[in-house]
Amino acid sequence: MKVILVNGSPHEKGCTDTALCEAAQALEKNGVETERFWLGNKPLSGCIGCGFCRKAGRCVFDDCVNEFVEKAKTAHGFLFGTPVHYASASGAITSFMDRAFYSGSTVFAGKPAAAVASCRRGGASAALDQINKYFGICGMPTVPSQYWNMVHGNTPDEVIKDEEGMQTMRTLGNNMAWLLACIEAGNKAGITYPTREPVIRTNFIR
Repeated sequence: MKVILVNGSPHEKGCTDTALCEAAQALEKNGVETERFWLGNKPLSGCIGCGFCRKAGRCVFDDCVNEFVEKAKTAHGFLFGTPVHYASASGAITSFMDRAFYSGSTVFAGKPAAAVASCRRGGASAALDQINKYFGICGMPTVPSQYWNMVHGNTPDEVIKDEEGMQTMRTLGNNMAWLLACIEAGNKAGITYPTREPVIRTNFIR
């Protein structure tokens, strides 16, 4: 089993990465392979609603979004980490997830996921709420921890001193590993993800 941990911070080895690494260590102790995926710090376009991905199965902008969606096909779970910018997820991960979940929506169904937020002081719960909405719309079980999946600190060293935050990350990793094992056991027993009906889209303009 494999979990991809997405770092939506412009800093590759910053506070968000520190939190994700703590969760990754717990996953690996449970025998789950992990891969860290950094979005980088270059401008990342948001979705332009062109519809190209509906026909091609990939985004019209050939960047890290298409790379990630291809990797996601063989992954079993995901953690999406973000710093808090104005009580929201980073602009980069917002653009990234808009495009990844629209162009690769069928890749994610039934695969567990969780959001992780890193903040200096506040705004983390709003950022987590924003990211969690992607999982619900794609039929992904959301993995819980013992508290909201957040860490506090202005530097990686400060994040490490957030003992409750670090414990929350370890619990998240353990819970993700447990849920993946449950899904694997269910598959072996013949319990598979439900077949989805064709999507019905309704608007309310008459």
